[in-house]
Amino acid sequence: MLNTLLLIGGLALILLGANGLTDGSAAVAKRFRISDLVIGLTIVAFGTSAPELVISVLSAVNGSAGMAIGNVVGSNIFNVLMIIGCTALVLPIKVGDGTMSKEIPLVILSSLVLFVCANDVMLNGGAMNIISRSDGLILLAFFLIFMRYTFAIARNGVDEAGEEQKVKEMPIWKSVLYIAGGLAGLIFGGQFFVDGASGLARSWGVSDSVIGLTLVAGGTSLPELATSITAALKKNPGIAIGNVIGSNLFNIFFVLGCSATVSPLPMGNINNLDLTVLIASSVLLWLVGWFFKKRTITRAEGVLMVACYVAYTAYLIAQQ
Repeated sequence: MLNTLLLIGGLALILLGANGLTDGSAAVAKRFRISDLVIGLTIVAFGTSAPELVISVLSAVNGSAGMAIGNVVGSNIFNVLMIIGCTALVLPIKVGDGTMSKEIPLVILSSLVLFVCANDVMLNGGAMNIISRSDGLILLAFFLIFMRYTFAIARNGVDEAGEEQKVKEMPIWKSVLYIAGGLAGLIFGGQFFVDGASGLARSWGVSDSVIGLTLVAGGTSLPELATSITAALKKNPGIAIGNVIGSNLFNIFFVLGCSATVSPLPMGNINNLDLTVLIASSVLLWLVGWFFKKRTITRAEGVLMVACYVAYTAYLIAQQ
Protein backbone atom coordinates (compact mmCIF):
# COMPACT_ATOMS: atom_id res chain seq x y z
CA MET A 1 0.00 0.00 0.00
CA LEU A 2 2.82 2.40 0.88
CA ASN A 3 4.60 1.73 -2.43
CA THR A 4 1.36 2.34 -4.34
CA LEU A 5 0.80 5.64 -2.52
CA LEU A 6 4.37 6.69 -3.33
CA LEU A 7 3.74 5.92 -7.02
CA ILE A 8 0.52 7.96 -7.18
CA GLY A 9 1.82 10.85 -5.07
CA GLY A 10 5.08 10.99 -7.00
CA LEU A 11 3.27 11.11 -10.35
CA ALA A 12 1.02 13.95 -9.13
CA LEU A 13 4.03 15.99 -7.97
CA ILE A 14 5.80 15.36 -11.28
CA LEU A 15 2.88 16.60 -13.36
CA LEU A 16 2.40 19.73 -11.24
CA GLY A 17 6.12 20.42 -11.22
CA ALA A 18 6.42 20.01 -14.99
CA ASN A 19 3.67 22.54 -15.60
CA GLY A 20 5.16 25.12 -13.22
CA LEU A 21 8.68 24.65 -14.54
CA THR A 22 7.60 25.05 -18.18
CA ASP A 23 5.63 28.24 -17.45
CA GLY A 24 8.43 29.76 -15.37
CA SER A 25 11.19 28.84 -17.84
CA ALA A 26 9.25 30.17 -20.85
CA ALA A 27 8.58 33.45 -19.02
CA VAL A 28 12.27 33.87 -18.16
CA ALA A 29 13.24 33.09 -21.77
CA LYS A 30 10.90 35.77 -23.09
CA ARG A 31 11.96 38.39 -20.54
CA PHE A 32 15.69 37.99 -21.19
CA ARG A 33 15.35 37.16 -24.91
CA ILE A 34 16.87 33.72 -24.43
CA SER A 35 15.71 31.02 -26.85
CA ASP A 36 13.47 28.19 -25.72
CA LEU A 37 16.16 25.72 -26.82
CA VAL A 38 18.79 27.22 -24.53
CA ILE A 39 16.34 27.23 -21.60
CA GLY A 40 15.67 23.57 -22.28
CA LEU A 41 19.40 22.79 -22.55
CA THR A 42 20.21 24.43 -19.21
CA ILE A 43 17.58 25.19 -16.55
CA VAL A 44 15.07 22.51 -17.50
CA ALA A 45 17.70 19.87 -18.28
CA PHE A 46 19.57 20.44 -15.01
CA GLY A 47 16.40 20.38 -12.95
CA THR A 48 14.83 17.32 -14.53
CA SER A 49 18.14 15.39 -14.41
CA ALA A 50 18.53 16.05 -10.68
CA PRO A 51 16.93 12.68 -9.73
CA GLU A 52 19.49 10.83 -11.91
CA LEU A 53 22.32 12.80 -10.31
CA VAL A 54 21.22 12.12 -6.74
CA ILE A 55 20.45 8.43 -7.30
CA SER A 56 23.61 7.69 -9.33
CA VAL A 57 26.00 9.45 -6.94
CA LEU A 58 24.40 7.82 -3.89
CA SER A 59 24.49 4.44 -5.64
CA ALA A 60 28.19 4.90 -6.40
CA VAL A 61 28.92 5.84 -2.78
CA ASN A 62 26.97 2.81 -1.54
CA GLY A 63 28.75 0.44 -3.93
CA SER A 64 25.76 -0.14 -6.24
CA ALA A 65 27.57 0.63 -9.50
CA GLY A 66 25.09 -1.33 -11.61
CA MET A 67 22.24 0.85 -10.40
CA ALA A 68 24.24 4.05 -11.06
CA ILE A 69 25.18 3.09 -14.64
CA GLY A 70 21.88 1.39 -15.42
CA ASN A 71 20.03 4.51 -14.27
CA VAL A 72 21.91 6.73 -16.74
CA VAL A 73 21.92 4.31 -19.69
CA GLY A 74 18.27 3.40 -19.19
CA SER A 75 17.24 7.04 -18.68
CA ASN A 76 18.92 8.14 -21.90
CA ILE A 77 17.28 5.33 -23.90
CA PHE A 78 13.93 6.23 -22.33
CA ASN A 79 14.49 9.92 -23.09
CA VAL A 80 15.10 9.40 -26.79
CA LEU A 81 12.66 6.61 -27.60
CA MET A 82 9.77 7.20 -25.19
CA ILE A 83 9.89 10.94 -24.52
CA ILE A 84 10.57 12.07 -28.08
CA GLY A 85 8.22 9.37 -29.35
CA CYS A 86 5.34 10.29 -27.01
CA THR A 87 5.88 14.02 -27.55
CA ALA A 88 5.74 13.54 -31.34
CA LEU A 89 2.44 11.67 -30.89
CA VAL A 90 1.03 14.73 -29.14
CA LEU A 91 2.46 17.22 -31.63
CA PRO A 92 4.98 16.63 -34.47
CA ILE A 93 8.31 18.14 -33.42
CA LYS A 94 10.01 20.64 -35.72
CA VAL A 95 13.78 20.42 -35.33
CA GLY A 96 16.04 23.37 -36.18
CA ASP A 97 19.05 23.18 -38.49
CA GLY A 98 21.48 23.74 -35.63
CA THR A 99 19.89 20.98 -33.57
CA MET A 100 20.20 18.51 -36.45
CA SER A 101 23.78 19.43 -37.31
CA LYS A 102 25.20 20.12 -33.83
CA GLU A 103 23.15 19.13 -30.77
CA ILE A 104 21.92 15.67 -31.85
CA PRO A 105 25.42 14.68 -33.11
CA LEU A 106 26.66 15.65 -29.63
CA VAL A 107 24.18 13.15 -28.15
CA ILE A 108 25.56 10.46 -30.49
CA LEU A 109 29.12 11.44 -29.50
CA SER A 110 28.30 11.16 -25.79
CA SER A 111 26.99 7.61 -26.32
CA LEU A 112 30.14 6.65 -28.25
CA VAL A 113 32.39 8.15 -25.55
CA LEU A 114 30.58 6.10 -22.89
CA PHE A 115 30.96 2.96 -25.03
CA VAL A 116 34.73 3.53 -25.26
CA CYS A 117 35.11 4.29 -21.53
CA ALA A 118 33.12 1.18 -20.60
CA ASN A 119 35.02 -1.34 -22.78
CA ASP A 120 38.36 -1.89 -21.04
CA VAL A 121 38.34 -5.63 -21.76
CA MET A 122 37.71 -5.29 -25.50
CA LEU A 123 39.82 -2.20 -26.17
CA ASN A 124 42.63 -2.40 -23.60
CA GLY A 125 42.71 -6.08 -22.64
CA GLY A 126 41.79 -5.21 -19.06
CA ALA A 127 40.58 -7.68 -16.45
CA MET A 128 37.11 -6.11 -16.21
CA ASN A 129 35.03 -3.31 -17.68
CA ILE A 130 35.02 -0.32 -15.37
CA ILE A 131 34.43 3.43 -15.65
CA SER A 132 37.47 4.68 -13.73
CA ARG A 133 38.12 8.01 -12.03
CA SER A 134 40.16 9.12 -15.05
CA ASP A 135 37.20 8.23 -17.30
CA GLY A 136 34.98 10.26 -14.97
CA LEU A 137 37.27 13.29 -15.28
CA ILE A 138 37.23 12.94 -19.09
CA LEU A 139 33.41 12.90 -19.04
CA LEU A 140 33.40 16.05 -16.88
CA ALA A 141 35.77 17.73 -19.36
CA PHE A 142 33.30 16.97 -22.16
CA PHE A 143 30.56 18.46 -19.99
CA LEU A 144 32.48 21.74 -19.63
CA ILE A 145 32.89 21.89 -23.42
CA PHE A 146 29.14 21.34 -23.85
CA MET A 147 28.32 24.10 -21.36
CA ARG A 148 30.70 26.49 -23.14
CA TYR A 149 28.89 25.75 -26.41
CA THR A 150 25.48 26.28 -24.78
CA PHE A 151 26.42 29.67 -23.35
CA ALA A 152 27.80 30.67 -26.75
CA ILE A 153 24.36 29.94 -28.22
CA ALA A 154 22.74 32.11 -25.57
CA ARG A 155 25.16 34.98 -26.11
CA ASN A 156 24.71 34.91 -29.87
CA GLY A 157 20.93 34.83 -29.53
CA VAL A 158 20.46 31.76 -31.74
CA ASP A 159 16.81 30.65 -31.75
CA GLU A 160 16.22 27.08 -32.96
CA ALA A 161 12.49 27.17 -32.26
CA GLY A 162 11.94 28.69 -35.67
CA GLU A 163 9.02 30.90 -34.68
CA GLU A 164 7.90 33.38 -32.03
CA GLN A 165 6.60 31.45 -29.04
CA LYS A 166 3.46 32.49 -27.21
CA VAL A 167 4.31 32.31 -23.52
CA LYS A 168 2.56 33.59 -20.44
CA GLU A 169 4.14 36.76 -19.07
CA MET A 170 4.71 37.08 -15.32
CA PRO A 171 6.86 39.12 -12.90
CA ILE A 172 10.43 37.87 -12.44
CA TRP A 173 9.82 36.90 -8.80
CA LYS A 174 6.85 34.79 -9.88
CA SER A 175 8.87 33.15 -12.66
CA VAL A 176 11.59 32.21 -10.17
CA LEU A 177 8.96 30.89 -7.77
CA TYR A 178 7.40 28.78 -10.54
CA ILE A 179 10.80 27.37 -11.55
CA ALA A 180 11.86 26.61 -7.97
CA GLY A 181 8.50 25.06 -7.09
CA GLY A 182 8.45 23.11 -10.33
CA LEU A 183 11.95 21.74 -9.75
CA ALA A 184 11.04 20.76 -6.18
CA GLY A 185 7.93 18.96 -7.39
CA LEU A 186 9.87 17.15 -10.12
CA ILE A 187 12.74 16.09 -7.86
CA PHE A 188 10.68 14.93 -4.89
CA GLY A 189 7.96 13.47 -7.11
CA GLY A 190 10.55 11.52 -9.09
CA GLN A 191 12.13 10.23 -5.88
CA PHE A 192 8.78 9.12 -4.46
CA PHE A 193 7.92 7.40 -7.73
CA VAL A 194 11.24 5.55 -7.90
CA ASP A 195 10.99 4.45 -4.26
CA GLY A 196 7.50 3.07 -4.84
CA ALA A 197 8.39 1.41 -8.15
CA SER A 198 11.60 -0.13 -6.76
CA GLY A 199 9.74 -1.45 -3.73
CA LEU A 200 7.16 -3.13 -5.92
CA ALA A 201 9.81 -4.51 -8.29
CA ARG A 202 11.85 -6.02 -5.48
CA SER A 203 8.75 -7.64 -4.03
CA TRP A 204 8.26 -9.27 -7.45
CA GLY A 205 11.85 -10.59 -7.49
CA VAL A 206 13.20 -8.49 -10.40
CA SER A 207 17.02 -8.06 -10.57
CA ASP A 208 18.87 -4.82 -9.80
CA SER A 209 20.13 -4.45 -13.38
CA VAL A 210 16.61 -4.60 -14.83
CA ILE A 211 15.36 -2.24 -12.09
CA GLY A 212 18.10 0.25 -12.99
CA LEU A 213 17.53 0.03 -16.75
CA THR A 214 13.74 0.14 -16.61
CA LEU A 215 11.81 1.20 -13.51
CA VAL A 216 14.43 3.47 -11.94
CA ALA A 217 15.44 4.87 -15.33
CA GLY A 218 11.83 5.41 -16.36
CA GLY A 219 10.96 6.91 -12.99
CA THR A 220 13.83 9.39 -12.98
CA SER A 221 12.99 10.29 -16.59
CA LEU A 222 9.33 10.99 -15.84
CA PRO A 223 10.15 14.69 -15.21
CA GLU A 224 11.55 14.92 -18.76
CA LEU A 225 8.49 13.12 -20.13
CA ALA A 226 6.01 15.34 -18.29
CA THR A 227 7.91 18.53 -19.09
CA SER A 228 8.33 17.71 -22.79
CA ILE A 229 4.69 16.73 -23.33
CA THR A 230 3.53 19.81 -21.42
CA ALA A 231 5.85 21.98 -23.54
CA ALA A 232 4.44 20.41 -26.73
CA LEU A 233 0.88 21.11 -25.61
CA LYS A 234 1.90 24.72 -24.96
CA LYS A 235 3.38 24.97 -28.48
CA ASN A 236 6.98 25.21 -27.23
CA PRO A 237 8.82 22.59 -29.34
CA GLY A 238 12.19 24.22 -28.61
CA ILE A 239 11.86 23.35 -24.93
CA ALA A 240 10.66 19.80 -25.71
CA ILE A 241 13.59 18.76 -27.94
CA GLY A 242 16.16 20.87 -26.08
CA ASN A 243 15.14 19.30 -22.78
CA VAL A 244 15.85 15.75 -23.96
CA ILE A 245 19.14 16.65 -25.64
CA GLY A 246 20.36 18.61 -22.63
CA SER A 247 19.30 15.90 -20.19
CA ASN A 248 21.05 13.12 -22.13
CA LEU A 249 24.30 15.07 -22.33
CA PHE A 250 23.98 16.04 -18.68
CA ASN A 251 23.38 12.40 -17.66
CA ILE A 252 26.45 10.95 -19.37
CA PHE A 253 28.94 13.78 -19.05
CA PHE A 254 28.01 15.19 -15.62
CA VAL A 255 26.04 12.51 -13.73
CA LEU A 256 28.31 9.59 -14.70
CA GLY A 257 31.36 11.87 -14.58
CA CYS A 258 30.62 12.86 -10.98
CA SER A 259 29.66 9.30 -9.98
CA ALA A 260 32.84 7.75 -11.42
CA THR A 261 35.01 10.48 -9.90
CA VAL A 262 33.49 9.75 -6.47
CA SER A 263 33.92 5.99 -6.89
CA PRO A 264 35.00 3.91 -9.94
CA LEU A 265 32.00 2.13 -11.47
CA PRO A 266 32.31 -1.55 -12.54
CA MET A 267 29.92 -2.22 -15.43
CA GLY A 268 28.59 -5.45 -13.90
CA ASN A 269 25.48 -6.67 -15.71
CA ILE A 270 25.29 -3.59 -17.96
CA ASN A 271 26.69 -4.99 -21.22
CA ASN A 272 27.48 -3.89 -24.76
CA LEU A 273 23.96 -4.72 -25.92
CA ASP A 274 22.58 -2.00 -23.63
CA LEU A 275 25.26 0.46 -24.79
CA THR A 276 24.59 -0.45 -28.44
CA VAL A 277 20.87 0.22 -27.96
CA LEU A 278 21.84 3.60 -26.46
CA ILE A 279 23.96 4.48 -29.52
CA ALA A 280 21.33 3.16 -31.95
CA SER A 281 18.55 5.19 -30.31
CA SER A 282 20.65 8.36 -30.64
CA VAL A 283 21.32 7.63 -34.32
CA LEU A 284 17.60 6.90 -34.84
CA LEU A 285 16.74 10.31 -33.39
CA TRP A 286 19.02 11.95 -35.96
CA LEU A 287 17.63 9.86 -38.83
CA VAL A 288 13.94 10.48 -38.12
CA GLY A 289 14.64 14.21 -38.17
CA TRP A 290 15.71 13.96 -41.82
CA PHE A 291 13.42 11.37 -43.40
CA PHE A 292 9.76 11.56 -44.45
CA LYS A 293 9.22 15.23 -43.58
CA LYS A 294 12.57 16.97 -43.34
CA ARG A 295 13.52 18.29 -39.89
CA THR A 296 10.19 17.20 -38.41
CA ILE A 297 9.64 14.17 -36.17
CA THR A 298 6.20 12.97 -37.27
CA ARG A 299 3.58 10.96 -35.39
CA ALA A 300 4.44 7.85 -37.42
CA GLU A 301 8.08 8.20 -36.40
CA GLY A 302 6.93 8.69 -32.80
CA VAL A 303 5.10 5.34 -32.98
CA LEU A 304 8.29 3.70 -34.32
CA MET A 305 10.39 5.07 -31.44
CA VAL A 306 7.89 3.98 -28.77
CA ALA A 307 7.70 0.51 -30.36
CA CYS A 308 11.50 0.21 -30.24
CA TYR A 309 11.51 1.02 -26.52
CA VAL A 310 8.74 -1.49 -25.79
CA ALA A 311 10.68 -4.18 -27.69
CA TYR A 312 13.89 -3.43 -25.75
CA THR A 313 12.08 -3.53 -22.41
CA ALA A 314 10.32 -6.78 -23.35
CA TYR A 315 13.74 -8.30 -24.18
CA LEU A 316 15.15 -7.28 -20.77
CA ILE A 317 12.21 -8.81 -18.95
CA ALA A 318 12.38 -11.98 -21.04
CA GLN A 319 16.04 -12.44 -20.03
CA GLN A 320 15.10 -12.65 -16.34
